[in-house]
Amino acid sequence: MRSAHNITTNDTGFKSGYASLIGKPNVGKSTLLNRLVREKLAAMSRRPQTTRNRITGVCHLKGGQIILMDTPGIHQGARKLNEEMVKTSLSTYGDVDLILFMIDARQGCGEDDAFVLESLKQSRTPKILVINKIDLIPKARILELTSEINARETFVETVPISALKEDGLDLLEQVILKHLPEGPRYFPEDMITDAPEEFLIMEIIREKIFKLTAMEIPYSVAVVVDGLREGKRGMLVIDATIFVEKASQKKIVIGGGGKLLKKIGTWSREEIERRFGNKVFLNLYVKVKERWRDNVRDLKEFGYKHGFH
Repeated sequence: MRSAHNITTNDTGFKSGYASLIGKPNVGKSTLLNRLVREKLAAMSRRPQTTRNRITGVCHLKGGQIILMDTPGIHQGARKLNEEMVKTSLSTYGDVDLILFMIDARQGCGEDDAFVLESLKQSRTPKILVINKIDLIPKARILELTSEINARETFVETVPISALKEDGLDLLEQVILKHLPEGPRYFPEDMITDAPEEFLIMEIIREKIFKLTAMEIPYSVAVVVDGLREGKRGMLVIDATIFVEKASQKKIVIGGGGKLLKKIGTWSREEIERRFGNKVFLNLYVKVKERWRDNVRDLKEFGYKHGFH
């Protein structure tokens, strides 16, 4: 769907449009989004399936505006949560002007990439192949991958990049603009996302849990921001609940003497303060909601039914 955020007309030649970042989990889509908008919007982790929602980031360029949609990695999973994540990604195919199909150059085009490529066949939207992490492979391998993947699907262009090293991003921006139509400025220049504050806070807290816990804990966690209010001397007071599926997981997240929960809270608060430029008081609670990843009602409550609230 097109955003209606203060749409303004522009001089002839201004280009604008929506582009969806598509790929299997952990190919670097969130890193690319954050680098292109020059702000951290999406949670990042080396673990796969970090992104669970569709996140919109706005790139303001000279002569154009790119609205990027970072989507959950398309994968084959048995849980209801996995199904909803894939539906969220697939639902963007008809909503955008361009699809950016991203692969990890080190891993090549594997079974999961082939699964994504198959899903792309249902869309007539122009597609750009983005080969990420090229700093980790020989240059000759880039040409091999380009030939291999272009033989399976039609792409208007191929752009090799390293999102982490910010190599090739200027070229990628220009290639995207080249294939976007002339259009209005959908977002004002001081706006880089249409995600609500609650969502951005949730992403920050969830990322810290990913970084500070192990095993199944990160995948069993959902975060809900219960309230935002102004406290004394303009301090932002945030109440948030961390949901897990088992009592044993709750004990792990809290940690001995509450040490781990305190660390999650400290790391989260520090980043929220940097992001919002405001002093923050963060109240974190941990609750058990058994098998929430397989419960449609819980998924809706936590914002995992086709994107965020």
